[in-house]
Order: sequence, then C-alpha cells, then structure tokens
Amino acid sequence: MENSFYHGKKVLVTGHTGFKGTWLCMVLLELGARVAGYALEPPTCPSLFELAHMGERMNSYIGDIRDLRRLEQVFTEFRPEIVIHMAAQPIVRESYRNPVDTYEINVMGTVNVLECVRRCDSVRSFLNVTTDKVYKNREWEWGYRENEELNGYDPYSNSKSCSELVTESYRNSFFADKRVAISTARAGNVVGGGDFAADRIIPDCVRAIAEKRSMVLRNPNSVRPYQHVLESLSAYLLIARKQYEDGQYAGSYNVGPGDASCVRTGELLQTFCELWRDRTGLQLSWEYTDAGGPHEANFLRLDCSRIQSRLGWTPRWNYRVMLEKTVEWTHGYLRGEDVSELMRRQIREYFIFSET
Repeated sequence: MENSFYHGKKVLVTGHTGFKGTWLCMVLLELGARVAGYALEPPTCPSLFELAHMGERMNSYIGDIRDLRRLEQVFTEFRPEIVIHMAAQPIVRESYRNPVDTYEINVMGTVNVLECVRRCDSVRSFLNVTTDKVYKNREWEWGYRENEELNGYDPYSNSKSCSELVTESYRNSFFADKRVAISTARAGNVVGGGDFAADRIIPDCVRAIAEKRSMVLRNPNSVRPYQHVLESLSAYLLIARKQYEDGQYAGSYNVGPGDASCVRTGELLQTFCELWRDRTGLQLSWEYTDAGGPHEANFLRLDCSRIQSRLGWTPRWNYRVMLEKTVEWTHGYLRGEDVSELMRRQIREYFIFSET
C-alpha cells in the first residue's frame, strides 16, 4: 500500500461514528492521515466507535448532516483536502418506517456536503458512498453496470439513487473546471467485526450468540454481493487517491466481490455457524421465519469491471475469508480483547499486500 499518499493529508469523513466510518477512520489513522469526522452520536449501543475510543484519536465533530450551517463551520475550521461522504440512514426496513427522515438525511445531506465542498477551496477530492441498491433492480442473473438505470425500489434505495443524481448535478453545474474531482462508489453488503446495527444478518448473529439463543433468518434464499468492510474501504481510498492525483479517474464505480461471493443468505449463515463451531466448539442453531414485512430485493449482483480495468482494484478476501475474519474479531471482542488492536491487526493483514 502506498502509505506516503495519505500521510499528512487532511481527510474529512462524514458518518464517522458508524460501523464503516469507524473502520475507515482507523485505516486512515494507520496511514498517517489527519482525520476529522462529522456525524451524529454513535447509532448503536454498544458502538465500534466508542469501543475503539476513536473520539480520542481524531477530530470528532458531532452534528446533523441536515444542519448546513454547522457543517460549514466544520469545513471552515478543518479545511479538508479529501472528503468521503458516508453519513446516511442505511437500513432498508427503517426507511419503510421513517421515509421522510431517510430522504432528508440521504438526499439533502448530500446536497449540504456538496454545497460545503463547493464553498471550501481546500478540497481536491470528493467521494460520495452510496449503495449497490441504487439500480432499478430487475432481478437479473448478471451484474449491473454503472450506466444502468438508477431507480431504487424502497425509500432507502431510492434516496441513494437521488443522492447519485444530486452528485451528478453538482459535478456538471459547479465543478466543470475540475477544481474538485468528484466520484460515487456503489458498494454491496459489507460484513466485519463491530457492526451492531439492527436488521443486518451478521449483527443479528452476534446478538444471538451473546444472548445464547437461536438465530432467526428472514430470507434465506436472497442473493447478495457480500464483502468484508476492508474490501470496500480499500476501494474508496483508491478512488479518492487516484482522482486527487488525476481528475480523469473521477466517475461512478461499482465496488463488489467476485461472483463466488454473491451467495444466498442461508449459505452465508450456515458458513458462519460452521466457522464459529470450529473456533469455539460451540454449535450454533438458526431458524427461518416467514414474518412478512416490506419488499426487499431477492437477487442483486454488481459488475465491477470498470474499477478493475480503470483503477486496478480487485477484491482480496472471498466470502469465506470475510466470515473467518468476522468470527475472529467477534470471538476476540466477546473474550474482552482490545478492540482497537483487533482492528489494527486485520487492517495490517489486509493492506500489507494491497495496492491502494
């Protein structure tokens, strides 16, 4: 990994108190970056952000992404060179319960961040992290490419489609001079240690383990592009770096695993149970429930040829290694090991051979 690029760079991460945001900030700190974050208080209890004592390691600004004035103050004070926008309402089922907040956060939040980027002359590189669910999902067997129609079905997915359109409009309207390189990254489902969110398969498993109960699975036949959180973060850092160095690399990129890691949720859970038994000797059990609920996609896959051909990014950890690392981290956490060290160990293991 080219550690020298991020060393000393001022990077602002929105959504830094969340699962992916915490991992990203830890990676940046390991690379020697000067890191600031802007987000609400951690969204879960426990939270990876607090377990890793991240507030003591970086400039942590607590605020609402919908508060433009507060966000402007942060840009003025910190003067970032690189901005990675990850603040979001990220849960599909929550978006059905609270669509208004979902659109306000995911759409107007993006407007506010881009408006701050427009007004801040220190920014050179901006990356908006969206989702693989931005596409109009026709349940095709093949992967979606970056030029496919953007029209997510549910409020979360659709709000992220809108976020993509906002980014494109700002790029065309205000950054035609190429002063700031602007990209979006459409990542698949990420898995890793320290995710405590509701309505996500692996966090649900971890809670079941801690509470010594069976795991409950809603949709065992759904197919998703699962990848370890460090896979997606390595791609984000690569995009932000490459476009900082040369604006021709700016654009939209799918970020997903190889086809072998697009698996049924039931298979994912079964493998997790087997790996947990191998490490701990404890046999886990799970059950299927048909409890109804709002629409969720059954089949989704990404074509990641663009990022592979243009930037040279390819995934390193398949879904089995992804789960091995998640089991390793979770077991260490439940045994009371130091969370920061668990994270740093896996970061060093992943990035030592990477070309980000």
